[in-house]
Amino acid sequence: MLTRKQHELLMFINERLKETGVPPSFDEMKDALDLRSKSGIHRLIKALEERGFIRRLPNRARAIEVVRLPESTTPQVPRTRGFSPSVIEGSLGRVRAMATGEPANDPVMVPVMGRIAAGVPIEAIQTHSHSIVVPPDLLSPGEHFALEVRGDSMIEAGIFEGDTVLIRRTDTADTGDIVVALVDEEEATLKRLRRKGASIALEAANTAYETRIFGPDRVRIQGKLVGLIRRY
Repeated sequence: MLTRKQHELLMFINERLKETGVPPSFDEMKDALDLRSKSGIHRLIKALEERGFIRRLPNRARAIEVVRLPESTTPQVPRTRGFSPSVIEGSLGRVRAMATGEPANDPVMVPVMGRIAAGVPIEAIQTHSHSIVVPPDLLSPGEHFALEVRGDSMIEAGIFEGDTVLIRRTDTADTGDIVVALVDEEEATLKRLRRKGASIALEAANTAYETRIFGPDRVRIQGKLVGLIRRY
């Protein structure tokens, strides 16, 4: 599965190649996707190449070949925009309640959706790599997904590289919650949310990292931390 931005870029490159036989420049890609910098295009190109959709030809400027297109030319849009995994449907990753209102005691299959940066934001990943069985008492009511942590910016909150965090899907959060935040529709990171007036601060739990502050239109909440799994 491709993210929305990855899909948009792939189709833009494909259409330009069909029209002119020449791939678009990085500036043209940046403008077409309404990104603020070419660094975002570099990340998207790398992701498309790693997933086998494009091939960059060596020793040739602007040499990009489309290897294949998605099975559907229409992107799979999640119910909330951005990182929220669209593969979570039906009862997958959902904690159900019994008639008494208490959560059922059956183990829950939770999809692992890739890696999340507890550090400098990395590209949002929507690949369902595998699923894990989770005791329901580690989850809250609702739908969940899991992410593997990369980086050390949340170590003072007890979250270390290699941990698997359990995330309840939501697009809202309170100040102080640890959230999966999507920045500029292309980068996902695990941080503590702080609201500063109309701005949103993504705060690390490691003094080696600075708090990053964004306008409200640049950050989307994709889920809230509810649990953590660690293997020794």
